[in-house]
Amino acid sequence: MTNETLRSATIVLSQRQQASIFDAVDRSDAVSLATTRYLGPSAGDYYVGLSEIDGDPGTVRALFESSEQVRQYAVEDAGDHSFVYAHYRDLDPVDDLISLLYRHDLVVDWPIVHRQRGDAAESRLRVVGTDSGIQRAAADLPASVEVTVEKLSTVAPASEAAFAGLTERQRSLLRHAVRVGYYDVPRGATHREIAEAFDVAPGTVSERLQRIERRVMEGYVRAFL
Repeated sequence: MTNETLRSATIVLSQRQQASIFDAVDRSDAVSLATTRYLGPSAGDYYVGLSEIDGDPGTVRALFESSEQVRQYAVEDAGDHSFVYAHYRDLDPVDDLISLLYRHDLVVDWPIVHRQRGDAAESRLRVVGTDSGIQRAAADLPASVEVTVEKLSTVAPASEAAFAGLTERQRSLLRHAVRVGYYDVPRGATHREIAEAFDVAPGTVSERLQRIERRVMEGYVRAFL
């Protein structure tokens, strides 16, 4: 048994479009694939996935309804985007990627963020595994896929890393502000009301919340953008 270093790698995969429902979505002028919240093997030769797709929900439904790769689906309209739960088949590029991750014992820290660059599709994802596993997986990618390693870091999940720089006092203040509705629209609490709960001046609350917000936003931008 060996004790290897655990690492997190943020990588960008770029490849030319291939014939799949995802590429049909990206080729549409009305919609585009934004994120994959989850995608994994299901019964038989199918995959089950949850995706977020920007654009007209009616177009999304039409694309999934007409696709021979989709066995069943459900579309939830969320305004300017949709959440799509679906069972797919014949996703050869996806099958190759998932097989590669399994082969090298890597775990995806969802979501995967997608964007289109000309006729190439880019996918930005965060994987967790050993140093050697990440290196072998990168070397094992097919020649048709370009890979860029943006960041190597510790294994703390990106969602937790955004809050890692906060002290316990800052966390307590942030939790209270959320609980009493300070971030609601319209706001359900003022600086003065929050200050009374912590026995400090309203100006102190304002300054502390600004510092907290800056740290949290910086953490999210580093992790996801």
